[in-house]
Amino acid sequence: MSGRRFSSARPGIGTAGALAPAGAKAAASREHLRVALLVYRGNPRSGGQGVYTRYLSRALARQGHDVTVFSGQPWPVLDEEDGVKLVKVPSLDLYREPDPFRLPRPAEIRDWVDLVEVGTMLTGGFPEPRTFSLRARRVLAGWGDRLDIVHDNQSFGSGLLGLMDDGWPLIGTCHHPVTVDRLVDLAHARTWRREVSLRRWYGFVRMQNRVARRLPRLLTVSSTSRRDIVEQMGVAPQRVAIVPIGADHERFRPGPGGWSRRVPGRVMTTASADVPLKGLSYLLEALAKLRTDEPEAHLVVVGEPRPARDAARTIKRLGLEGAVTFRPGVSDAQLVEMYREASVVAVPSLYEGFSLPAVEAMACEVPLVATMGGALPEVVGPDGHAALLVPPADAGALAVALGRLLSSTSGGATELAARLGHHGRCRVLERFTWDRCASGVVEQYRYVLSEHAPAGHGHAPAGHGYAPAGHEHGHEPC
Repeated sequence: MSGRRFSSARPGIGTAGALAPAGAKAAASREHLRVALLVYRGNPRSGGQGVYTRYLSRALARQGHDVTVFSGQPWPVLDEEDGVKLVKVPSLDLYREPDPFRLPRPAEIRDWVDLVEVGTMLTGGFPEPRTFSLRARRVLAGWGDRLDIVHDNQSFGSGLLGLMDDGWPLIGTCHHPVTVDRLVDLAHARTWRREVSLRRWYGFVRMQNRVARRLPRLLTVSSTSRRDIVEQMGVAPQRVAIVPIGADHERFRPGPGGWSRRVPGRVMTTASADVPLKGLSYLLEALAKLRTDEPEAHLVVVGEPRPARDAARTIKRLGLEGAVTFRPGVSDAQLVEMYREASVVAVPSLYEGFSLPAVEAMACEVPLVATMGGALPEVVGPDGHAALLVPPADAGALAVALGRLLSSTSGGATELAARLGHHGRCRVLERFTWDRCASGVVEQYRYVLSEHAPAGHGHAPAGHGYAPAGHEHGHEPC
């Protein structure tokens, strides 16, 4: 490390690497903005942050904005042909496969931030949101007037407060508060040792809550997430705007052959993280019940099995070894084909701040069975519209709903399955596209930039919410 000390200047002073108020005011009215999108774990196979980064950056670039992604490992998949640029912000990558929780060699330690990363990992904590934000601040100090706004994708690390001190206009996205994950994991802890370990792991949540309360503007994806952000993170409600995310509706769409390609009895679900919040264990219980009447029923899980986790134990206990298949690391093209072959997609989560898999399934006209956990009813609509809805953590109700749809598809698409699939596709085109998301995000960027200048005291835009905006250019009619 060079030993350079970060500036402690207040916002509006106009330090090196930041926009002065006059510059922010000018940027607010500029047709095409220059955006820094920060993501501490960028790969779309690592969770929703990577998906959001890829598709939002692409949609912004296609609208003419200049987008630079600043990412930690694992590196994001970006659409560089659309003009999206990548700046790597390397960490020690302590959780990489195949050696997670590795101890780095002494020669890898470059500065005090690396020491914080190693020390936090060794004491059972999760350091990446904090250490990424500190490194990002250091990198952005050299970007001068090449950017208009900085957009953080759910790191909420303490380095963001330093970026604000440096004068950067800043906005953040919170898909849902991690406080929800922490509560569910603690409720499922079987031993006091596990509880202590979880409390230590989730220690970063206090930092995230503190930082989120300081940001001038916070974006989230549903009214459920907005409510939980206000109640659990303590963010002022007037600072939180709803801008739903979307699906790549051009890629995720029904294929040739329609219902004739559905594999009888196939249930599909996505569980990239085998954690209690995703409800996979309840879906496995439902599958065991379902197979007494529907012996063809089988489950394909998009995700990687972990022998020591609940799912593996549940499969063995229920004798489902031959009825469950895990498919890790699938490409986008493979994922689309898997949706097209499924008779039904299940979303058994105890809580979702949005649920991109549900939207992708709807875009492919696959009927859904989903719980009423979190924002799922907002996303899929009322029971019987694009999905059959069941209470969270109710394996019996899941089995009954899945049975209704598997029975209806065994001899081809009946009215129920076809109607759910058609309504799902229409709902995506009307409400959940990345172009629509990008337009809502840009509206919020301009608000933050106008407020960053002393003369800017306009009314805060509310975000797009869930009101249909009509069909966008190029969409088929519904």
